[in-house]
Amino acid sequence: MTNSKARTAAMITPVGQEAQDEARVLARDGRAGKAVRRLRKGSWLKRGPAREALELLVAGQELPTSSGQALEVLRSLDAPLVGELTALLDSGQQIAAVKLLRERTGIDLAGGYHLVVELGSRPGTP
Repeated sequence: MTNSKARTAAMITPVGQEAQDEARVLARDGRAGKAVRRLRKGSWLKRGPAREALELLVAGQELPTSSGQALEVLRSLDAPLVGELTALLDSGQQIAAVKLLRERTGIDLAGGYHLVVELGSRPGTP
């Protein structure tokens, strides 16, 4: 069921550590639906990315808990995209940067906005 945009969105959307821990326990107890709902409640994840996030958690992977961590994951996944976003921000096009990030990764509006703001707050780091 893996959707690459949904998986990418799951990997770059911050989710609180408590929500991650609770979702793992719920999934281990066979309550995947409730685990997905818990992840969504503790983040900006939509339904598809939340399912992907649960798969990642069950496989032992940690999700980012902050926009800074999410940005580092995005850098490792798609450095050229981060370069494009930086160029847009350097030319004052924050809305275009959010739109591009959303188109390429499937992240929701709030998550995309916060990642772009985080990138913009780190001058000189593409």
